[in-house]
Amino acid sequence: MASSSSKKVIFAALAGNSLISITKFVAAFYTNSSAMLSEAIHSVVDTGNQGLLLYGLKCSKRPADKKHPFGYGMELYFWSFVVAILIFGLGAGISIYEGIHKIAEPIPIIDPHINYIVLGLAVVFESIACSVALKEFNKSKGSMGVFKAIRVSKDPAVFTVLFEDFAALVGLIVAGVTLYCAEHFHMPVLDGVGSVLIGLILATTAALLAFECKGLLMGEAADERVVYGIKQILKGESNVLHINEVLTMHMGPADILLNISLDFVDGISSPEVEKTISRMESNIKNQYPEIKRLFIEAQSFWGHRKSTHPDSA
Repeated sequence: MASSSSKKVIFAALAGNSLISITKFVAAFYTNSSAMLSEAIHSVVDTGNQGLLLYGLKCSKRPADKKHPFGYGMELYFWSFVVAILIFGLGAGISIYEGIHKIAEPIPIIDPHINYIVLGLAVVFESIACSVALKEFNKSKGSMGVFKAIRVSKDPAVFTVLFEDFAALVGLIVAGVTLYCAEHFHMPVLDGVGSVLIGLILATTAALLAFECKGLLMGEAADERVVYGIKQILKGESNVLHINEVLTMHMGPADILLNISLDFVDGISSPEVEKTISRMESNIKNQYPEIKRLFIEAQSFWGHRKSTHPDSA
């Protein structure tokens, strides 16, 4: 899923944001709307973010080399974190600043009907992009709830775009409501309030994205179901006496590093151990192709316990 579907989601969002960002800027400058200007800035930031995610996807596909023997898969996680920073620094920061400025010096909105037309079109484009992201996200979440699926997801490209699109839709609703209230109650200050609210929505989105990307950058384990399946394969080997440890880490959305420590049955020959290891590696990789690198260590249970828990020896 990490490659083709991620690109599909990103391109859909990129097309939607590109179509509406220029329109929002024209409407904002023509009508003097602070909320609309915040929405325009939001769309430009989102467009740039999609470009960064595409760049991250491209970089993550580079093959391993001497400098990075485990590949470049985690580069996607880095650029997703950069996206979160940009949403917070540019999107939220400028929107809040612009809103505070408008609250301090309210300027009447000129011909607000243009803003309503632009907001309506933006809702249509954002809804289409959001539906594409949600469709791809639902393919991977299975029976899990949305929030749990986001927490366990290892593909930041999909949930980043999903977060952005959802925040954009909420921001458009806020912009529409505050623009209407500013016109209806003849209180242009409410337009500035709308801009601040949009900034706060973006700041919240950025914080959630940064939190999710932080875990991926630090190195998250594979899904519990994958680890359980690996252990079942190991338990099916008669030459394995005890599973000392199974360690996994995502090096990318579909790139898992697996380290295993096993206590083999006493008395079996070295060729038999080698044959058993080769068979286990083949079975694990056939069942879980996302496991790209697998290391198996032969060690007694007590020797492993002593090395990992020296105080308890």
